Amino acid sequence: MSKPILELIEMNEAGIVTATYVQTSTAKRDVSRIDRIEPESTQKSLKALLDVFLPAGYPHSVSEDYLPYQIYDSLQAFSSSIAGLLASRAVLEGVGVGDASASATSALLLSILQESMGRAATILFAHRLGTSLEPECKMYRLLADVFNDAAMVLDCLSPAFPKPMRVLILASSSILRSLCGVAAGSSKASLSAHFARWGNLGELNAVSFIEDYKYIEKDSSQETVISLIGMLVGCLVVKAVNTPLATWTTLLLLLALHLATNYMAVRSVCMRTLNRQRANIVFACLHKHDRVLSPEQVSDKERIFERDGILRDADDKCLGYCRIGVPASELLMHLGKTDKLTKATNLADGRLLQLLGLFEEEGYVIYLEHASNMACILLKKGSNTAVQLKAWYHVLLLARLAGQGCKAEEAPMDMVKSTLVAVRKDWDKVQARLGEAGWDLETAALETTSGSRVCIQR
Repeated sequence: MSKPILELIEMNEAGIVTATYVQTSTAKRDVSRIDRIEPESTQKSLKALLDVFLPAGYPHSVSEDYLPYQIYDSLQAFSSSIAGLLASRAVLEGVGVGDASASATSALLLSILQESMGRAATILFAHRLGTSLEPECKMYRLLADVFNDAAMVLDCLSPAFPKPMRVLILASSSILRSLCGVAAGSSKASLSAHFARWGNLGELNAVSFIEDYKYIEKDSSQETVISLIGMLVGCLVVKAVNTPLATWTTLLLLLALHLATNYMAVRSVCMRTLNRQRANIVFACLHKHDRVLSPEQVSDKERIFERDGILRDADDKCLGYCRIGVPASELLMHLGKTDKLTKATNLADGRLLQLLGLFEEEGYVIYLEHASNMACILLKKGSNTAVQLKAWYHVLLLARLAGQGCKAEEAPMDMVKSTLVAVRKDWDKVQARLGEAGWDLETAALETTSGSRVCIQR
């Protein structure tokens, strides 16, 4: 029996052996043989089939919440495909398929109108909410499907209305699909960045844009197959469902299933960036119980739809509202009276200089208006993620103190000073504990609009 001369073991990035190359000598001089031996698990046809639908190196190349999200995301594609066929049939009826009086020109003009309004809506939506899509990607991922399902309902309603009204309804459904496209594409890109662990974002986020604003990704190959199956099943459903009652019953059941599976999909995602809501949950628990919650624990507590800028205590009580990265004009508006014509602000006291002096060594300035429980955070030039998190930690502590019974006449500036002293004392330890709990402290996710920065000169 020939003895091996050399063994070459090949592994993937996770350290899993994928192949072993064994070199042995033969009877002929200066001739050797190299055999490739694969682990037993990689020889199974089932695993080879699954590898087509999973990213390279799975499960080590993605986060733990990748699989449950993809399961729910694939299931929602099934119901969406069937519902989409019912909506498409209604649209065809609406544009005059089967009607001898209908013309191809009318259908073309309607298509142009839908396309034009859809593109205009895409531009406006991206301009208005583009900054908030990444920090609130879970909310917008679900909202995208709400838009899409609402568009299907409008499509199915369109044949029941006269032609002038039908045009407006179909144009409205096109706008909703455009909003779905922007929200779904951007939120899926953020989710792919969250799932990627090996720098394989390009593989997970290789997005191609196709008709009806649907997205196909490498990480959604299984969703594509499920959609194909759904279309095949949908052909049978469309043929069997003919009456209005049966159509609407089937459609509403499919849309309910679609939204339910989408909700479960986004609920299964465990984000590690601290947006405003997650920062609220983490910091409120830290203030009250001196305990830092992990991303998994926060994921169980967070809402998919949360009120914009709300500040909450650990017991879910509303403490007020806060805006971060506000322009200087908003801070001045809280401190004095601004003339609408001249844009000049009249300050009755020296609170502005007091605030700027108090936060001279910080990268932010905080002001809390006790009457309305509305806080604003002014960020200085060069403010990074750590500064923003520190400012949110501070404003939540200040709002909590104000909510315990302190009034405006009880020296509110003293409250700001005392909380600032506490924040400066504890922040380095807090930041270290956040990192140990698994939070991403490098990615900024607190601002949901294009924020302003100020440079203070004296």
